[in-house]
Amino acid sequence: MSAYAKPVEILIDELGRLPGIGPKSAQRIAFHLLKADAVDARRLADAIVTMKETVSFCERCFNVAESAECDICRDPRREQGVVCVVEEPKDISAIEKTGAFRGRYHVLQGVINMLEGIGPEQLRIKELALRVASEDITEVILCMNPNIEGETTAAFIATKILQPFSITVTRLASGLPVGGDLEYADELTLGRAIEGRQHLG
Repeated sequence: MSAYAKPVEILIDELGRLPGIGPKSAQRIAFHLLKADAVDARRLADAIVTMKETVSFCERCFNVAESAECDICRDPRREQGVVCVVEEPKDISAIEKTGAFRGRYHVLQGVINMLEGIGPEQLRIKELALRVASEDITEVILCMNPNIEGETTAAFIATKILQPFSITVTRLASGLPVGGDLEYADELTLGRAIEGRQHLG
């Protein structure tokens, strides 16, 4: 028999499905919402519903977008020939804060992680190859996080996907700590890493 009312149990279960939320955290959040003012709880629920109804992924780069293409892809002032490949949309935000990059992006929506059953076919790698083949792209910057999964993904893309194309393939330079995440890098460090990117092959 459950210690909590059924709606509370359901909420705890659903919160526990979120990344980084364990059972204890899910319980704390659920009881915080239970004690919160109804208006505040409704505002949170409305924000989630509105996001799901109005925001999806850009058809070209797979960044978050409120229309078929994101603001960056639609911006004619962005450099057309340089594409920065990142793991997640949050990485775009980190790079944009540096002001060091004026090209476009391609979001993989993850990294290769065979232990979790994530292979190249689960990512937006095929779409990247199609973009390089059809768009006037001269350089691809592989901007994965400097950890095992990020390095594996970058190496796969550089050697298996982009090698046949006559383009420059670069990787972020030193400045980012191994094992760190782009999301937490300071703007100066990330900006220097972009400016000092290195050739692969």
